[in-house]
Amino acid sequence: MFERPRIKHCKACGTAVVYRVPDDGDTRERAVCPACGTIHYENPLNVVGTVPVLGTRVLLCKRNIEPRWGKWTLPAGFMELGETTADGAARETVEEAGAQFKMGELFALMNVMRVGQVHLFYLAELQSDRFDPGHETIEARLFEEDEIPWDEIAFRTVREALRCFFEDRRAGRFQFHTLDIQ
Repeated sequence: MFERPRIKHCKACGTAVVYRVPDDGDTRERAVCPACGTIHYENPLNVVGTVPVLGTRVLLCKRNIEPRWGKWTLPAGFMELGETTADGAARETVEEAGAQFKMGELFALMNVMRVGQVHLFYLAELQSDRFDPGHETIEARLFEEDEIPWDEIAFRTVREALRCFFEDRRAGRFQFHTLDIQ
């Protein structure tokens, strides 16, 4: 089970919190403020991105940030407040690859419980082979399936999304995938 660093102080009033089951009918231990009664819920983070494709090639980005600096990934990152999952995936694709694309359907949802994350990948149809990567990316490049640097893929979720994509493409149809990553 994933464990984040424990909350120490109330975000509403600054008082040291106590961990207990709240008196509101909840069944889980939560960080509760003894002064103002605020219950602090800790929820998974959403990672959103795309599987951008131009013809038979897939776009990958070489990471210029930790973790896994220098490894290849699909354009993806943490969803921001005030955006939909598709909006976040589009923003990350622009930020990391500087790509022009048409957003497609939601393709994969992966639960990564050990790090408290949910990863969502959309299909995306690239409109050009010209990219203008942002500061988080060393290089944005198109790969044929047999050129994918599988040993240099940054994250298991990216490897699984690519595996599902290529299997679906060979089958001649794309379907929605759900996976639990241990």
